[in-house]
Amino acid sequence: MDFLQPENWPRAPGFSWGVAARGRQVFVAGQIGRDHASGTLIKGDFAAQSSQALANLATVLASAGGTPEHIAHMTWYVTDIAAYKAAGREIGAGYKTHIGRHFPSMTMLQIGALLDPDALVEIECIAVIPD
Repeated sequence: MDFLQPENWPRAPGFSWGVAARGRQVFVAGQIGRDHASGTLIKGDFAAQSSQALANLATVLASAGGTPEHIAHMTWYVTDIAAYKAAGREIGAGYKTHIGRHFPSMTMLQIGALLDPDALVEIECIAVIPD
């Protein structure tokens, strides 16, 4: 996987400007902070739901033989950008736990609502597992 850094651009803060990769493409559907063992949405704050959503992404990737290091792109859908920013340190800790020090290209969108009305965040990704 090649992380793209255009000449004369500053380093991206916490993500990559682009990624080039070859291999098996894996598209992971949006994951919310649902604990699939109990079937319930994690109660609590933005950071707790984000951490569980990231854990769910890693679990789906593992079922395809992949790891978080194979993630080429993530899209985050959040219901409140201010809440995301306020929980930045805690979200970073959950990210490090489940994804590590891997920073693919990312997009973040604030949206009006998610399918589960109590969900605060939904994260999807595209991964490329080398041949």
